[in-house]
Amino acid sequence: MGYAVHITIVCLVATTATQMASSCQQTPANLPPQEPNQPNERNVMDITEQEWQHRLTPMQYHILREKGTERPFTGKYNRHFEDGTYHCAACGEPIFTSTAKFESHCGWPAFSSPADPNRVTESLDTNYGMVRTEITCSRCGSHLGHVFNDGPAPTGLRYCINSAAMNFEGIQGKE
Repeated sequence: MGYAVHITIVCLVATTATQMASSCQQTPANLPPQEPNQPNERNVMDITEQEWQHRLTPMQYHILREKGTERPFTGKYNRHFEDGTYHCAACGEPIFTSTAKFESHCGWPAFSSPADPNRVTESLDTNYGMVRTEITCSRCGSHLGHVFNDGPAPTGLRYCINSAAMNFEGIQGKE
């Protein structure tokens, strides 16, 4: 009888731990069905990777073209709250505005919505054992960051974007 109770307790603990782990995983936001980790083929600019390497800094190339990320709390736009527009650092497409930026304490610039939903593309990212929604520039296909469903109202979304993936243009002109 003691053996059966022990097995029941072990199964209950294992089931509870599994449920807790799955509830902590971020659910992809607004994700259309597609194959995981497929590269974004939408690149209307027709620029070779060699040309991108020449145009971008090594950090920008790593983030924008190799889908890298900068360390948290190190990006120049993490605590930047001036009025203006954030553009894709690769192609100049306006992707976010200061009116959608908020302090999320996540270590990267956070926005509740893009400047125009057609300017960013969402795709499934299952790298590193996580399920996330990757955000890329719809014009050039460059990696910008990820979007999560834990943002403020009214969208409930948090676009977590690498500073090196953006350039800022203030209301009075370029920064």
